[in-house]
Amino acid sequence: MADPFGRALLDYHRGEKEAPLFQVDGDERLTHPVGSFYFESFDSLAGADWIASWLDGPLLDVGAGAGRDALSFQQRYETVALEISDPLVALLAERGVERVRHGDMFALRDLFDRDRFRSALIVGTQASLAASMHCLRAFLGDLAHVTAPDATAVLDTYDPGYGDAEEMLGFRPDPTPGLAFRVLHYEYEGDVGETLLFRLFGPDRLREATAGTGWTVAEIRRPHDTYHYRAALRKR
Repeated sequence: MADPFGRALLDYHRGEKEAPLFQVDGDERLTHPVGSFYFESFDSLAGADWIASWLDGPLLDVGAGAGRDALSFQQRYETVALEISDPLVALLAERGVERVRHGDMFALRDLFDRDRFRSALIVGTQASLAASMHCLRAFLGDLAHVTAPDATAVLDTYDPGYGDAEEMLGFRPDPTPGLAFRVLHYEYEGDVGETLLFRLFGPDRLREATAGTGWTVAEIRRPHDTYHYRAALRKR
């Protein structure tokens, strides 16, 4: 399977990226930023101090991407970067991430022992790749399995009922308040990636999804007062 997203980031790191990376939905396409986001420092993020305040080690960085967050947190405590993309696994190693694990974020029980981590970071809206609320609840349950009884986590996603969320590329409405879908794929240098289905959920729907998983939503932050929000979770 082609991996245009992973290839574009790896090429950028190696100084070999000459073509744009596109997000595509039908006839609509947007140039997706690479260097201005994935390779900046963690401390430059809006709300970085707030994120860090909720985390402790050992830390699981779920969907670690180019390693921006793992590179910062591994200086403080043990950090394991989990990534499913082969090019991104190579990128993480090349950038100096010390502990890289290749695997699927939706198969955590197969990858790690019970209570392995003290906290988890799922920033990059990848939690929305749980294509249904049932899948989101299952993911949160698996995350609870591999984290300690007093664990914390931070995740982010898009709130489909806030501001101009309906204007985002690939937005698909849902009649249920607080829910929507997003559909898109990536293209890079002629490679077309698989179609990605995101389940968008507002804070109230996230609170519902935590029921029975061991987690509770402790705090919500909107770093730019937009539909993008972050949620801090703690074990009940």
